[in-house]
Amino acid sequence: MARIDSELRELMVSVAVLIIGFWILLKLSSGIVWDWNGWSVIEPQSYPPCEANRFLQFTCSTAWIGMIETIKIAILATFFGMILSLPMGLLSSRNLFPQYITYPSRAVVSACRSLPSLIWAIIFVILVGLGPKAGIMAMTIYTVGYLGKMQYEAIEGMNSTPLEAANAMGLTKAEVSLWVVIPETANHLIAQMIFMFEYNVRSGTVIGIVGAGGIGYYINLYLKFLQYDKVATYLLIIFLVVMLIDLVSIYLRSFFTDESENTKPSWTGVFLPQNFEKATPSK
Repeated sequence: MARIDSELRELMVSVAVLIIGFWILLKLSSGIVWDWNGWSVIEPQSYPPCEANRFLQFTCSTAWIGMIETIKIAILATFFGMILSLPMGLLSSRNLFPQYITYPSRAVVSACRSLPSLIWAIIFVILVGLGPKAGIMAMTIYTVGYLGKMQYEAIEGMNSTPLEAANAMGLTKAEVSLWVVIPETANHLIAQMIFMFEYNVRSGTVIGIVGAGGIGYYINLYLKFLQYDKVATYLLIIFLVVMLIDLVSIYLRSFFTDESENTKPSWTGVFLPQNFEKATPSK
């Protein structure tokens, strides 16, 4: 519990510092020091009329709508990609299946990641049309290739003792995969899925440029009109959201990794002398 409390405390402090820093930047560039027209992208759209209260007016802005759509695309792509990549990762593991099964499976996984998600987005925009559906399909395919490789590498790196015991008991390949391999590598698989979601959020900000949904659509729109101040604001918002997701993913992955807290720096050490931090008794 002490480790969990420490991780949560560091997460809350880091998120607070990031949000306060962004808020200070927003205030300084909204008339206090200089008036930057780029922040108009966080103002509510004139149509349709915004029905949110005055404290939540930003939820009707193009920046909010585009960023939320990007996150939704990343969530669905990670979910579907995880479901499809896990069987491919199992079939690609040489310590589970013979080469005549692993080689074709690895070829499929390699083919899925042979093209970047932006190229897959162009392909699916041509096939299914503009919109987030094309983005979800493109990022799902790339997730299968990227996540499948990490999964079979994690499975091949597991301890061979449980596999030898399962084979000695006469279990089938399906039973070994379901009751031995997945439980043994569950921590790695979950940590990889969290990392892949974080990656998909970053990648999802780009695929909208080709019409596959997300905040990239608005970036491409304002680039065409040469409104670089608004494009810069979108990039700042993407940076903020990616940093927040990265902090949360670090916290979530801490439950599934064996990182040592002894050598880990903390926010306390930034603001207080090291001797003071050591002298403070831990609860």
